Amino acid sequence: MAISVANKVALVTGAGVGIGQATAIALAQAGAFVGIHFHRSDAGAQTTLQAVQDAGGQGVLLPGDLSDVDQARAVVDRLVEQTGRLDILFNNAGTPVERTPIESCSLELWSEILTINLTSAFVVTQRAIPHLRQFGNGAIINNLSLSVQTGGANGAGPYAIAKGGLQVMTRTLAKELAPAVRTNAIMPGVIETRHHAVFSSPERMQQYRQETPLRRNGSAEEVAAAVVFLASDEARFINGAVLDINGGRFLR
Repeated sequence: MAISVANKVALVTGAGVGIGQATAIALAQAGAFVGIHFHRSDAGAQTTLQAVQDAGGQGVLLPGDLSDVDQARAVVDRLVEQTGRLDILFNNAGTPVERTPIESCSLELWSEILTINLTSAFVVTQRAIPHLRQFGNGAIINNLSLSVQTGGANGAGPYAIAKGGLQVMTRTLAKELAPAVRTNAIMPGVIETRHHAVFSSPERMQQYRQETPLRRNGSAEEVAAAVVFLASDEARFINGAVLDINGGRFLR
């Protein structure tokens, strides 16, 4: 049975590249109207929109710097003004910014990493909540990171801490917003996206493959499929969960 989110409106943050791009396309293929948020990935966002339209779907580009409170709120407002509703929110936007041990992390960098990866999701979610509640069947999915489980290897500690905060926010919202809104999270393993092209060496990527029971890394499309499932009515009794998508990486 094909999973459907037909007649729903979804907002995907960071939809110009990687997991966000794949998820926006997958949601459109499943029937949703998609708000395609992006910040610096203008060309990628255009590619996302074209792919959405090629799949027979509809979407709108929503540029904005989510570290700016007014711009973050405006992304939600513009989508709702155009569609009249918001049913699905995928908080995907984020980046480690740069790797640094806690001992040498400046307060400025610490604040930047938490703002980009945690506070921005708080602001967008807070703005979206009244709309997600409107029809009593909203869904929030937060994108975490396996660094939550590892503690952030090779200087990714601040990023891991921010994503850990997002994990706690997932469970808090699952309690506060139910039954009108379900809130869940995904925790991807190593996914073959631009993120790792920037932050991981080819040698390390090969090591990840060997460390994973499936002997490969994941794809953005595989993560997107999980997000669409959690957003759909097929997951209507799943709330406050964290779904690992890592090929069994932490099995012993």
